[in-house]
Amino acid sequence: MDMEEYAKRSIVEKKPKTETIEKLSDIILYYKDIGNEKARLLAKAVIEEVETTLEIDNDLTDYYKTNIHMGEFGVGSRGKGDFYVHSKIAEIIRNTDCQSLVNPTAQDDGGVVKVDDTYYITTAIDGIHSRLSDYPFLAGFHTARATLRDVCVMGANPVAIISDIHLADDGDISKLLDFTAGICAVSELTGVPLVAGSTLRIGGDMVLGSRLVGGVGAVGSSKNIPQARSNAKAGDVILMTEGCGGGTITTTAIYNNYPEVIDKTLNVQFIKASQLLNDYERIENIHAMTDITNGGLIGDCNEINKTTGLGIHLNYDKIKNLIDPSVLEMLDTLDIDALGVSIDSLMIIVDGQAKDEILELLTKNNIKCDVIGQITNTSKTIIEYEDKCEELTPKFREAAYTPIKKVVDNLYDENYDENIKIIDKATLSAINKKNKVVKHIKERKL
Repeated sequence: MDMEEYAKRSIVEKKPKTETIEKLSDIILYYKDIGNEKARLLAKAVIEEVETTLEIDNDLTDYYKTNIHMGEFGVGSRGKGDFYVHSKIAEIIRNTDCQSLVNPTAQDDGGVVKVDDTYYITTAIDGIHSRLSDYPFLAGFHTARATLRDVCVMGANPVAIISDIHLADDGDISKLLDFTAGICAVSELTGVPLVAGSTLRIGGDMVLGSRLVGGVGAVGSSKNIPQARSNAKAGDVILMTEGCGGGTITTTAIYNNYPEVIDKTLNVQFIKASQLLNDYERIENIHAMTDITNGGLIGDCNEINKTTGLGIHLNYDKIKNLIDPSVLEMLDTLDIDALGVSIDSLMIIVDGQAKDEILELLTKNNIKCDVIGQITNTSKTIIEYEDKCEELTPKFREAAYTPIKKVVDNLYDENYDENIKIIDKATLSAINKKNKVVKHIKERKL
């Protein structure tokens, strides 16, 4: 519970201060056993701080208000709203005078810079799955695995892991330890060390509760040009490895009571497959790799279409056969579209002449893999079923995989076209602020 936000809303809405103090004191006592007097002192201090901040009138402390909320626009839900906001973040980066080989403008899995004409350095970061806060070991495991995966698919070998953990004021310290142990389990299984990190409280003293958030990052290096999605070519063959799921499938299993599926997600097969391919002698025949995570195949194919201008033709039966049977059974039983959730498979886009050799390499190492389609020049993703073909387009959100997501799917009215105009203005405002501050600091010559 965000005390600062509660106090700010109450003040803006001109609620009586005595009423705000009483209600905030009750909320504090719900979380903390500190007695009425101390709760009231804390409530008063929160209100005093917030009142002070509301008196500040400064461009640096203000920002353009869209009045469009994260959940309302589907940010973080791996649908078209989320993809659009990420494109706006990329726009700010594109309007920054600082260069890299691959950055978020490519909507790729990781970013890449070149160092002294010899090495390519790849970085990636992934956030904790929001519904794994009460399952810190699983949160750490899957976040670490995800960030290593993002480095691997760019053609780099991961060399280090970093961690950033934020735990709310009433969170049990053991969550920090279990989260770290989850990261270190992946570290030990892959031989990539956890080398640095940060540990903080969410909102300092202002946020009550036990919510755990944060992220895990990874750094990798290679001597090869990164395998960005933009390298895909018409006529390329698309391979996919077996998917057992990660954080999303674990969350689905927990909140729908399929505990037996959780164990299926605990593996590092994806990373081993990526490392095998990164060491492949004719790596130039592997044009691109990506993990099937952001909104499932629907999301990833859409990003490839936008980045390359090319199309994709997929075979549904081949895809279905590469999803772990227990995972697929759970998704089918719960009526969750397997194409719209993260199944953590590896998608490999290769020169057609190399596909048999690559399939043999993976099979020999006990990694299940098959051809699921090809790259076309249609600029669309088409999926082929036994009796029909359909265009695969991103929905507003990824497939709803928990009971609350099924409700949220129908909670908001979609004003997508109007909202993007407002978000465009907010993006321009942020770029202008950045330019103004940079100019001001340069002119000071400090």
